[in-house]
Amino acid sequence: MSRAGTDVPDSRGRTGLDAVGRDLARNPDVVVRDVEVVSDGWHVLRRTTFDLRRADGTWERQQRETYDRGNGAAVLLHDAERGCVLLTRQFRFPAYVNDHPDGMLVEVAAGLLDADDPETAVRRETREELGVEVRELTPVMELFMSPGSVTERLHCFAAAYTATDRTGAGGGVAEEGEDIEVLELPFAEALAMVRDGRIADAKTVLLLQWAALDGPFAR
Repeated sequence: MSRAGTDVPDSRGRTGLDAVGRDLARNPDVVVRDVEVVSDGWHVLRRTTFDLRRADGTWERQQRETYDRGNGAAVLLHDAERGCVLLTRQFRFPAYVNDHPDGMLVEVAAGLLDADDPETAVRRETREELGVEVRELTPVMELFMSPGSVTERLHCFAAAYTATDRTGAGGGVAEEGEDIEVLELPFAEALAMVRDGRIADAKTVLLLQWAALDGPFAR
């Protein structure tokens, strides 16, 4: 029986979604046996069966589901001279349904790479979300944010900005359902928001702490 995304094109024109992971051979203690596409919506959920050699030398068959939404990029915009950072606030339903009070999360600008390289993608997202034309980007770290189930690798950057770099209103792309509020906050207040839980987004917490320890606000 043919399945969209496997044998025949899905709504995005993709086939062979079940092939991802079958050729992995970098780790001799892991042998992939089967890959099944569980859901082929905008992103892809797979169930993979593999044999894992444990520390005692015995082999164990396991299954894991992985959610593949592509890789992403994020950037912390900072103005060290004025002591502030530029962040976003937007509604996140997954957080809302998991006990966040109102689902309105304060975050750094971020988005999926799609077909772009990380620097191009983060410049695009900063322009769309914050209305800023980024100049020099500083690579900070690459992170797997939820490696137990999500494949995404997040490329994290930092960039200085000034008032003259804010060439647009930001707010995101309305056609994509985005309705983003731009927040310019004193860096000290942003750190206080991390401490009291008003900032609960992992990538944002990590970049703000990096800025305090090793970045533009380090002492």
